[in-house]
Amino acid sequence: MSRIGRLPVAIPEGVTVTVAEGNKVTVKGPKGTLERVLPTEVAIKVEDGHVVVTRPNDLKKMKSLHGLTRTLISNMVTGVHTGFTKVLEVNGVGYRCSKSGKKLTLNLGYSHPVEMEDPEGVEAVVEGNKITVKGIDKEKVGQYAAEIRDKRRPEPYKGKGIKYETEVIRRKVGKTGKK
Repeated sequence: MSRIGRLPVAIPEGVTVTVAEGNKVTVKGPKGTLERVLPTEVAIKVEDGHVVVTRPNDLKKMKSLHGLTRTLISNMVTGVHTGFTKVLEVNGVGYRCSKSGKKLTLNLGYSHPVEMEDPEGVEAVVEGNKITVKGIDKEKVGQYAAEIRDKRRPEPYKGKGIKYETEVIRRKVGKTGKK
């Protein structure tokens, strides 16, 4: 039995989960609504405040789909109830970030400022040298945060660039002088 897949997903107060034909799961909550079509091989049932995911047999594909389906439903429930955030830090002399409307402007040592538009359902908030990416869809929040980080990844010598708040950069020793 899948260790993750067999755990029931608790539905918090104020959240409704409906499973339509073809395993189309709709989750409504205080932060918004998420819809997703999940694999039809697994059975999804809503029972007394929990979502239970079961698989028909023990084939390798079914085992992997079992855990995946349960985690996707869990992320949808968490997203509409509390939401997801990712925090990025901009480090480096002259590296700045600013926000106007839906446009995020990054000055990262290039000859031009890098401008990014917030995707639908995701919002970036700038406070000093920190960028907080918020949203209800975990996949979109993570993707947008990764795209921002890719504009200037942290380098190992001085640690300049955009990094996740929890990320640890492995530092390297620079050149040594001739004796």
